[in-house]
Amino acid sequence: MTDDIQYWIKVAQYTGASVSMGLGAIGAAIGEGHTAATANMAISRNPERGGEIFKNMLVGQAVAESAAIFSLVIAMVLLFSGEPLMKPITIWAFLGAGLCMGFGAIGSGIGAGYPGASACEGMARQPEAGRRLTTAMLIGSAVSQTTSIYALVIALILIFFDFSNMPFAPTWAALLGAGLSTGIAAFGPAIGEGLVAAACCEGIARNPSSATEVTNIMLLGQAVTETTGIYGLLVSFILLFKSFVPTDALAPAFALLSAGICMGLGAIGPGIGEGFTAKSTVSWIARNSSSRAELVRTMLVGQAVSESTGIYSFVIALILIFVI
Repeated sequence: MTDDIQYWIKVAQYTGASVSMGLGAIGAAIGEGHTAATANMAISRNPERGGEIFKNMLVGQAVAESAAIFSLVIAMVLLFSGEPLMKPITIWAFLGAGLCMGFGAIGSGIGAGYPGASACEGMARQPEAGRRLTTAMLIGSAVSQTTSIYALVIALILIFFDFSNMPFAPTWAALLGAGLSTGIAAFGPAIGEGLVAAACCEGIARNPSSATEVTNIMLLGQAVTETTGIYGLLVSFILLFKSFVPTDALAPAFALLSAGICMGLGAIGPGIGEGFTAKSTVSWIARNSSSRAELVRTMLVGQAVSESTGIYSFVIALILIFVI
């Protein structure tokens, strides 16, 4: 019996590692490619600033790479972390960790590429604002990485926390659901935040004197865009640390798994939609700062309405966990 468990744990380690790194490679590569493509366009527009644009491209690509590095770390930990706990529940914890980090890295890689690309383009159009563009790019890209950090935290908990004192069923489904909740929920907010950061860089290039104002509004818009990713994280923590009644019935287990899937998928649309709203606000404040108050009010109301579908998903996930 012990040999069988060891065999399946190895299968889970290898599968989790491949999923973590395989999915994690998608977003960073797309974001970095987008930054490089725009850098080429910017250099052709203003060859005299080619060196500065090139350096900014590399910095932007380095930030976009972060999520893929998180995926690499989880993959390496799964492969070489030593002798794991020989319990059946470990199989599902490792699978959940790989899925969480793999999905969680996609959006951050893509999202971080948007401000990198926009900053390169802005340097070609407004060379004097180069330093302010780099600062805005770094801040915006860093915020776009936060949901992948949530995924990293949940993945590490799944790998290193001892779940052996919990009943195998339905805990196996809760662990898998926890990984999917934060991992999938990371996608939308990260892309939305990247869109907002790109608009900030565009606005600074258009009107360098508005740098402080548009950066503040960028952070406000990104904060609201982040919220559905936080819902995904909350559902994951509940699934990880709530006590469950032992049962061999499939319905309770699949209710927990479905809660994670519900919240993960339910966070994608609101995150991207709220990002579109904040992107437009930041862009137009740079063009017409006298309308700042009205634009911000419209942004917050619009984001609140977009947020509602994420809240619906959060409510259904909680019902699946606590009521069903």
